[in-house]
Amino acid sequence: MTSKKIGKAFGEHLKKTRQKAGLTQEALAFRTRLHRTYISLLERGLKSPTLETLFRICSALNVPPEDFVAEVTKLIGPTRQSKA
Repeated sequence: MTSKKIGKAFGEHLKKTRQKAGLTQEALAFRTRLHRTYISLLERGLKSPTLETLFRICSALNVPPEDFVAEVTKLIGPTRQSKA
């Protein structure tokens, strides 16, 4: 799995969740204290959030981080498990 694929799935789900919440990129940026262009970069899969940013976004969207990550994981599709 590539980071590009993860970023694309994250961005796709972020945009869908933000729109479902009825928020613009600007409104989400204000709630998270992030810049609107950063939100845009995340949604387009051009940037990856830190863990702290993920939690801030999920809090602003009223979505548990584990649920958000689970949905992104579904979008990524099956992954190969490495043998320990």
